[in-house]
Amino acid sequence: MEEYERTGNVSKAALRADLDRKTAQKYLRCGKLPSEMPVERRWRTREDPFAEDWEECRLMFEGCPELEAKTVFEWLCRERAGKYQEGQLRTFQRRVREWRALSGPEQEVYFAQEHRPGVRMSTDFTHMDRLGITIAGEPFDHQLCHNVLTYSNWEWASICHSESLVALRTGIQNALTRLGRVPAEHWMDHSSAATHRPAEASGEPRAYNRAYLELMDHFEMVPRLIQVDSPHENGDVESLNGALKRRIEQHLLLRGSRDFASRAAYEQFLHGVLQRVNETRRVRLAEEFKHMRALDVDRLPEYTEYRCVVRSWGTINVKRRIYSVPSRLIGYTVTVHRYAEHIEVFYGGVRQLTAPWLRDEHAHHINYRHVIGSLVRKPGAFRNYRFRADLFPSSAFQWAYETLCAAVNDRTAEREYLQILKHAATTMECEVEAALCGLRDRGEIPRLDVVLSACPRPMPTLSEHAPLPVDLAAYDELLAPEEVCA
Repeated sequence: MEEYERTGNVSKAALRADLDRKTAQKYLRCGKLPSEMPVERRWRTREDPFAEDWEECRLMFEGCPELEAKTVFEWLCRERAGKYQEGQLRTFQRRVREWRALSGPEQEVYFAQEHRPGVRMSTDFTHMDRLGITIAGEPFDHQLCHNVLTYSNWEWASICHSESLVALRTGIQNALTRLGRVPAEHWMDHSSAATHRPAEASGEPRAYNRAYLELMDHFEMVPRLIQVDSPHENGDVESLNGALKRRIEQHLLLRGSRDFASRAAYEQFLHGVLQRVNETRRVRLAEEFKHMRALDVDRLPEYTEYRCVVRSWGTINVKRRIYSVPSRLIGYTVTVHRYAEHIEVFYGGVRQLTAPWLRDEHAHHINYRHVIGSLVRKPGAFRNYRFRADLFPSSAFQWAYETLCAAVNDRTAEREYLQILKHAATTMECEVEAALCGLRDRGEIPRLDVVLSACPRPMPTLSEHAPLPVDLAAYDELLAPEEVCA
C-alpha cells in the first residue's frame, strides 16, 4: 500500500510485496490489511475418521456427560481393533470438544461474589505431607487449620494432626487472638469438627455440634456452612490453601533444608511466612478493622472434657482409644481433658497422668508401670495378654524376653522377664535397658540374677534431721521442795 501510494502502479506494488497482482488489487480495493480480513474456514480439509462411529460415541456422551474423551477413545480402540491409532487421540478430543460447545449439555455457572469488609472468616483444613517437613530427622505428618478473611485475604494457620473439634477451636482462637478483632460470620464446610449427622434420620441435613455452637456464641460469630460437595463456595480459603503451600515450599528452598530442630522451630518458621505475606494486605485489612469489633473475651479451654469409668482391666476408653491408668483407680470415674496433642487424666482435681493423643481409633497406649504389679502376681496372664506388645519398652526388652524363651521353659521366661520389667518400673528404665544392651553385646543370657547384678544398685541416703532441742526443765521439777510435791 505504501508503494502504491508512492508510485500508483499496482503491478510494481504487488511485486514489492511478493503478492499476485490480483491479490494486491483486492487488498487495495478494500483498503484493509490481510490481518484485518480473516477468513473463517467452515469446511473440512480431510475426511472425518470417526464419522462411522461418532453417532454411538455421541449417545455415550449424552447418556453420561462425565465421560472423558480419552476414555471413550480407548474404548473405541478396543472395540474397533486396528481401525484407530494412538496418534488420533487429539483429533477425537477436538471432535468431542466441538460437539460439547455446539450441542453438549449446559455447564454449571459460578457467580462471582462481592465480599464486604469485616463480615466473613473462612476456615479449612489442609494436608501438608507433600512438603516433606521433618522434625529432628523424623517425618512430621500434619495438617494446618487455615483461617482467611475473605475481603482482605489476611490469613493465619495453626498446626494440627486431625480435623477435630479441638483443632478447630484452637485454630479459630489462635487466628482471632492474632487478629485482635472478631468478624461477623464464620464459614466452613460440613466437617465433623463442626457438624454431625442426626441419629434419628439419616436423610436429614447435618446439624451443628453443640460445642461448635458454644464456640460461636462465645465470640458472637454467626456460623455458616457451604453446601455439600461445593468447595467453590469457600473459594478464598480453598485457593489460598494451595498458595500458602507454594509459598512455604519456596521459603523452604531458600532455607536450604526441610528439617527443623523442634516443632516450635517449625512453628516459628511458619508464622514468619504468614507475617510477611500479611504485610502486603495491610491496606484492605485496615478497612476491615473499621467494620469488626474488638476481641473482648477470653479464650475458651482448648480441650474437650470426658467422664470415663476405669474398667477392671485398669484402662479407660476415650473416643474409642484405650489408655491405661494407675490400678488404684479401678471402679472410679475419672475426668479426661483431651487436647489436640495429648490427654490429661484427673481424679478429685488431681492430675493422675499425661499421655499422647492417639490419632487412630481403636489404638491403645498401655503404660507397663500401671499393670506390672498385678502381672508379677499373675504371670500366666502375660502370654495371651491383649496388649502384650506394649510391655516391651524397647528392642532390648524384646530381645531379653525372646532370649529367655529360647534358653529356659516358657513359664520361667515369663516370670523372670516380668521381674526384670518390675525392676525397671521401680528403679530407672534406662539403667535396666543399658544392662540388657551390655548383656546382648557380650552374648550372655539375661537371667534375672545376671540382670540385677549388672544394674547399678541405688545407694541408700540417710535423711537429714534437725537436732533435738534439749530442755532440762523437767529435771528441775524433780528437785522442787517436798511441800510443792505434796
